[in-house]
Amino acid sequence: MYENKKILILGAGKSGLSVAKLLSNKNNDITLSDVKDIDENERLLLESLGIKVVITKNQCDLIDDNYDLVIKNPAIMFTSDIVKKLNLLNIRTENEIEVAYHFLPKNVNIIGVTGSNGKTTTTTIIYELLKLMKKNVVLAGNIGMALCSVVDKVKENDILLIEISDHQLCDIHDFKTNISVLTNICQTHLDYHGSYEHYKLTKGKIFNKHTNNDMAIINYSCLDCLEVSKNINSKIIYFNDKNNYVTENGIYLDKDLIISLNDIKLKGIHNYENILAALVVLKEFGFDKEVVRKFLKGFNGVSHRLEFVREINDVSFYNDSKSTNPTSTVTALKTFNQPIHLILGGLNRNQSFDELDNYLGNVKIVYAIGEVTDLVNDYCKSKNIKCYKCFTLKEAMKKIKENIISGDIVLLSPGSASQDQYLKFEDRGNQFKNLVENF
Repeated sequence: MYENKKILILGAGKSGLSVAKLLSNKNNDITLSDVKDIDENERLLLESLGIKVVITKNQCDLIDDNYDLVIKNPAIMFTSDIVKKLNLLNIRTENEIEVAYHFLPKNVNIIGVTGSNGKTTTTTIIYELLKLMKKNVVLAGNIGMALCSVVDKVKENDILLIEISDHQLCDIHDFKTNISVLTNICQTHLDYHGSYEHYKLTKGKIFNKHTNNDMAIINYSCLDCLEVSKNINSKIIYFNDKNNYVTENGIYLDKDLIISLNDIKLKGIHNYENILAALVVLKEFGFDKEVVRKFLKGFNGVSHRLEFVREINDVSFYNDSKSTNPTSTVTALKTFNQPIHLILGGLNRNQSFDELDNYLGNVKIVYAIGEVTDLVNDYCKSKNIKCYKCFTLKEAMKKIKENIISGDIVLLSPGSASQDQYLKFEDRGNQFKNLVENF
């Protein structure tokens, strides 16, 4: 299937590089393109494998009907001219996950986790507990490891756990999971998809090719999750329903108390729901309650996701840089009862912050940053909330220093993507943590 082909790979990030190397020994004619130059040693390695490297800002011009296959970086927007041209020429377009799927050994048990929010935390909990259960599990996907780069580590009968973003679901064909988890769906990435309807349909592809031998684990409290899964063939198990749920006392699986909330280090209803979703998956592999309890008593959570940074003079600092949409910010705001100094803003994706309306009760001051600084400021004015137009994190932290008092919370929960000022949200979070350390 991937031999003797003329292949164009668009994007030289982790996924592009790994898929190029995987296909390089199949007698393929491969061109790898990016808009930015790549590391010279990496270029030399690729060229030694017979891969042609083309750096151009006009990747659309590279595309013609001589290509048998185009492997597209997930970051290339669904609404882009590149995608329009690929569709016009009817060229088969895949992503790195789709390619890697065809190189997996037989009888691999694939777990896929997606959702607008919570997928990284859910995936991490599943992975760590499977390891504690002595299962052979390999982790890959949106969590930071291209699937093509770990294909050789996956053995027959292993568990392959993949965090999958909506971008990665766009160009799949044969790829399927045995167990799919849909944590939630909310309005985000609309600039990428063009409409919320397309975004929802794309999320529904997590159940691609499912039969009644496969399992779908779905958030019953999310109406959009129910909508996109209403016609799937999977065996469906819900969480946040009458059987698997969270109360003020604890987390219940099949109406059985698994762990008290007081025994969980992570805080916030969103984290309890992520744990619940993970436990529904783990139930299929048989888990020991005591192993789960011991793990959750010490689990600090995922970096950049409501991550406690430090406390200074009775002021607590939290890094929630992974909040790239307003729904994530709502989740963060619901976690705290103390006065909040909120750092809000980033890339302009035509987002609305109206979703925050009912959750601003504890917000003392907002510090607007990024491309949406004016938008955030206007929103705060409409809600009679004090706002400083800071534009950058550095300026926001200077202003915060002038306003905080004992007992306050400083929360970076931008509700926006980071690419206006940072390569990725991790860079934004790391700068925040550095600023806190030197506060």
